[in-house]
Amino acid sequence: MTQPPEPGPEATVIEGTAHNGKPCRIVDNTGTVPLAELEQLLNALIEEKRFGLNMLSSTGSSAIKLGEPQFTHLQVGDDLYRFLLFPYEARLESF
Repeated sequence: MTQPPEPGPEATVIEGTAHNGKPCRIVDNTGTVPLAELEQLLNALIEEKRFGLNMLSSTGSSAIKLGEPQFTHLQVGDDLYRFLLFPYEARLESF
């Protein structure tokens, strides 16, 4: 299972509790996203039960690796961020 790297020194971190009672968090490694936006995103991810182990192949192969991160992008205001979803951590990074 892939573990996320430690947050950078300027990162904003908000902690929460996933639907299954385990701790989860959102990390804005850019330190630029408003706290209200991060809290709203964290609450939406918890409500949608997005935290926990996923069983998808990120490469489209027939091999399934538990806990591999999902990658996409996310727009907040006029800014675009790389969005990574690990089992119990959501992370926003600069492109």
